[in-house]
Order: sequence, then C-alpha cells, then structure tokens
Amino acid sequence: MPIDADTLKAERDRLKDALRELETEQRKLDTELKKLRQKEIRTKREIEALGTLIAMQDSEGASEEPG
Repeated sequence: MPIDADTLKAERDRLKDALRELETEQRKLDTELKKLRQKEIRTKREIEALGTLIAMQDSEGASEEPG
C-alpha cells in the first residue's frame, strides 16, 4: 500500500519544526555553557590570586620571625 504524498509532506514538516526547536534549545544551552565556562575561569583565577596572596603573607610572616 503506497503512502500518500500529503502524509509524507506533513511528516517532513513536523520533523522540520522539531529540528528548529532542537536547534533553538541547542543555542540556548551553548550560551549557558559559555556562561558557566566563564564563571569557572573567573573562579579559578580568584583561587589562584588568593593562593598568591596567602603565599606572600606566609613568606612575609616567615621573614619577620626572629631567627
């Protein structure tokens, strides 16, 4: 039994709509991922900066101790 061309066209259109929705969702997720990566980078930099400050204070404290 052959499939009606209109049925095939309707299915194609439904799939195209679904694909557009998926692409929109993917763009949103890509944007969110970029934001999270930037937040991760900032946090790592803050940790590094605090580690440097701690190391500087530790070295200053060690040099102030009488020997």
